[in-house]
Amino acid sequence: MSPTRSVLVIDDERDIRELLVLTLGRMGLRVDTAADVSSARAQLAAGKYDLCLTDMRLPDGNGLEIVTHIAQRYPDLPVAMITAYGNVEAAVEALKAGAFDFVTKPVDLAVLRRLVNSALELGQQRRALQPTSQRLVGDSPQMQQLRATIGKLARSQAPVYIAGESGVGKELVARLIHEQGARAGGPFVPVNCGAIPSELMESELFGHRKGSFTGAHADKDGLFQAANGGTLFLDEVAELPLHMQVKLLRVIQEKTVRAIGASNETPVDVRILSATHKNLAKLVEDGKFRHDLFYRINVIELPVPALRERGEDIAQIAAAILARLAAEHGEALPSLSNEALEALRRHRFPGNVRELENILERAVALCEGASIDLADLHLPAQQAPGVANSPLGNGFSNSSPGVGEHLPDALEQIERASIEKALIANRYNKTKAAAQLGITFRALRYKLKKLGME
Repeated sequence: MSPTRSVLVIDDERDIRELLVLTLGRMGLRVDTAADVSSARAQLAAGKYDLCLTDMRLPDGNGLEIVTHIAQRYPDLPVAMITAYGNVEAAVEALKAGAFDFVTKPVDLAVLRRLVNSALELGQQRRALQPTSQRLVGDSPQMQQLRATIGKLARSQAPVYIAGESGVGKELVARLIHEQGARAGGPFVPVNCGAIPSELMESELFGHRKGSFTGAHADKDGLFQAANGGTLFLDEVAELPLHMQVKLLRVIQEKTVRAIGASNETPVDVRILSATHKNLAKLVEDGKFRHDLFYRINVIELPVPALRERGEDIAQIAAAILARLAAEHGEALPSLSNEALEALRRHRFPGNVRELENILERAVALCEGASIDLADLHLPAQQAPGVANSPLGNGFSNSSPGVGEHLPDALEQIERASIEKALIANRYNKTKAAAQLGITFRALRYKLKKLGME
């Protein structure tokens, strides 16, 4: 720690002030103290601090006033709240007001040191990692607001619930919060709660000890242990079964995990970010999601806009996707025609950015010339008649409901058989096989990848 870094401690209890001065002084920090709100404001105005620690109850006000004052006047200054043990409501209010984190009385010095180290590293890491926000492509007001909010949330340790439809980029948002925050040097561990079988979920999240159940041949750490010192992103958190919701709530409250078969709990230092495309509040009303867990993970809700809500960004996003595809292919790729771009702007994109990526990847593979035209996009509204009846069937027909539900599987089997036959006939020369099939080499390469035949 640099000895020039300074901390302001605000507490009306002399013993607490002396304890913090001694502890922080041993960390090489300069410490100023204040016993009430008025003197704290004066200290903040007169000096420059790298961290502020404030008690909740003060003689002339409360710590939330300090947190709000700092958030408005000194937005780059991390502030942590000192609360009474078990006063979860006060801690949550502090995080919502802009606090970086909180510690409880009696103060655990190991926890305090970790908090101080994280807070003091925050500013430097945020400056170094700021350009990562450019991965959120778009200059619409919605995206500008989203980037600004991510910057604010990165300064905090509060749990964040990222709300949005499938395909809007919720995991990217979570990564940016992590990378711009004090935990950027630690791991970012994403987990799709809907992809883990219910019977394996406790072991996956919390780990197990050798012999704790049939098949447990060795000790195994869980995802919480893997994320220690960093961020755990719980995607599709609505898929957690109720019994796991109870266990997750305890981990968040106690900041400890107990592996299956372990006799004691292990402390973990993890920031929880969560997301789902479902209406979590409605699931709480229906009794399918615990209300106490909902309020713990939803301290701050961050909505991510759907692509159709920011149509002015589509050209910029499409250009970025095509540039990425060009880098992956190692060759110049077609550009969008004006007609194709206008059709994309009109499209509703129920699958959001992920759908746009799929449309463009498919168009790049199948287009013949140097430009991606409207027909190459295969958008539902512009689907050309007769495509489903072509000899190979591209698999992009949008037939009426009922018929089209099973058509893609049938077309895929036809495609696979035709491609295998052409490859065998041409001794696996892909260029000759593509010519025999009447498609471009690029289209064949795409189909091989799509069908898992590479």
